[in-house]
Amino acid sequence: MARRRIPVVLVAGFLGSGKTSLLNHLLRGDHGVRIGVIVNDFGAVNIDAMMVAGQVDSTVALSNGCLCCAVDVGELDAMLDRLTRADLDVIVIEASGLAEPRTMVRMLLASDNPGIGFGGLVVMVDAAGIDDASARHPELDLHVRMADLLVLNKIDLCDGAVADAVRERVAGLNDRSPMLETTHGRIDPRLLFDEVVRVDDGPRQLSLDELLLERHHECGEHEHLHDQYRSVSFTSRDPIDPRALVRFLEDPPAGLYRMKGAVYFGIPGHTQRYLLQTVGRHIRFDRTPWGRGRDRGTELVLIGSGLDGDAALRRLGACVADPAHVSGAEAMTGVHRYVVGD
Repeated sequence: MARRRIPVVLVAGFLGSGKTSLLNHLLRGDHGVRIGVIVNDFGAVNIDAMMVAGQVDSTVALSNGCLCCAVDVGELDAMLDRLTRADLDVIVIEASGLAEPRTMVRMLLASDNPGIGFGGLVVMVDAAGIDDASARHPELDLHVRMADLLVLNKIDLCDGAVADAVRERVAGLNDRSPMLETTHGRIDPRLLFDEVVRVDDGPRQLSLDELLLERHHECGEHEHLHDQYRSVSFTSRDPIDPRALVRFLEDPPAGLYRMKGAVYFGIPGHTQRYLLQTVGRHIRFDRTPWGRGRDRGTELVLIGSGLDGDAALRRLGACVADPAHVSGAEAMTGVHRYVVGD
């Protein structure tokens, strides 16, 4: 069985873009998820507004099971190693101030720590102050180009023409990554990590049906946080053509941010189950046994902002293998480029 890896999500953005508001939103929310947050200091994170269960060295333990850690870049590896031994579901790092985001992405992708996996680079952009931020920080354009998810924060402070100009400017720098518009840094956590339910023997990831189940409640007229993104599912009992799937993954649909699930290739000699996780353009397969009595097939969830779900499902449908042309083992070469441990 593939070992569970804790996703590490990087949040970057210059002063005033809304990073701390996002972190506070994640830590204070009742998401049923245990989050580890790494920041430069505790000063800006609103810990006093939360019930603090205890404090050890540079780590504050919150009553909801989350941890908030203050480190410098020299302590980052040690803190990540420590957090992988905690009972956490996701780790979020406030990237700016610790190190250049590009350096941190490379560090995480090259890490030999078996307990973590790269969870994506989220870049916060102050929509109302982008011109000033760009003048003071010319590297902003590079960070936008690198992002797996772009968050236009404070969009409510822009009138229609200004908002359109900001969207056009950001899309001109990065038109491959989803763009999410927010106020006060409020992002639905389901975009960043999986929801988890906890039972007596520990956490388990929600099933596909549970992940896609709509939660209906009285909400007045305010906009749901999840209204700007879409989640669709794809299933097939027929094998998937590995070459076609790799082409899909390497040239994903516009707006697709995350994709996860199990893939059945049906290649003779390749009897293992392939678990797929993507974030942005980063692709990872883990191999694990199918398990006795498990029906073999492909089940995938696609999550994105501005995602044309119907078009994405049509493209995935075209990846189903032609029964008259069964691929051989050589067809798995592309898949194995992204298998962890290969």
